[in-house]
Amino acid sequence: MMSTATMRALGAPDDGRDDAALADPSASLGRRPVVLLVEDDDADADLAREALAGSALATELHVVVDGAAALAFLRRDGPHADAPVPDLVLLDLNMPGIDGRSVLMEVKRDPVLRDIPVVVLSSSASPRDVAGAYALSANCYVTKPVGLASYLATIRAIVRFWLGVATPPRTR
Repeated sequence: MMSTATMRALGAPDDGRDDAALADPSASLGRRPVVLLVEDDDADADLAREALAGSALATELHVVVDGAAALAFLRRDGPHADAPVPDLVLLDLNMPGIDGRSVLMEVKRDPVLRDIPVVVLSSSASPRDVAGAYALSANCYVTKPVGLASYLATIRAIVRFWLGVATPPRTR
C-alpha cells in the first residue's frame, strides 16, 4: 500500500484519511467497527471468526444463524434490543426459514437500514443468484472460496475494503 506522502507525490487527491485510518477504521470511527455475519453453517461462522481474529482490523463480530435473527438484530428487537448498528453485513443467501434474499429485500427497503453495506457471501455461483442479489440492491456478491487459506483471505479482504477503504454514505 502506498503511503499518503507517496500518493500526494503522484498527484492523488488527499481525502483526509491517513494510512492509519485505512489500516484501522476504528481510528476514524472512534470505535471498533461492527460486522454482522448471517450464517447458518457453524463451520463457516467459525472460519469467519478466525479470519477476523487474525486480521489487522480490530472488528466487533456478531453472528446470527438465520434471517429472522438477522432482522431482529438489525431492528434491535427482542433479545437484540441493545445490539449495535452494524457497519457491514455479511449475508448468506441459502438459509432455512427467512432466507438471505428476504433479509436483503427487507434491509434495502428500510430507510433506517438501507445504507448499511450488505455483502452477499454465498456458496452459490449461479448467475441467477448473483443477478437476483444485485437486483435486490446487494452492495457486493462474493462466492465463498473452497480452500481454507482462500476463505480466510477473502473474509479479510471484504472487511478491509468495506471498513478500511470504502467511504460509507453516512456516519453511524
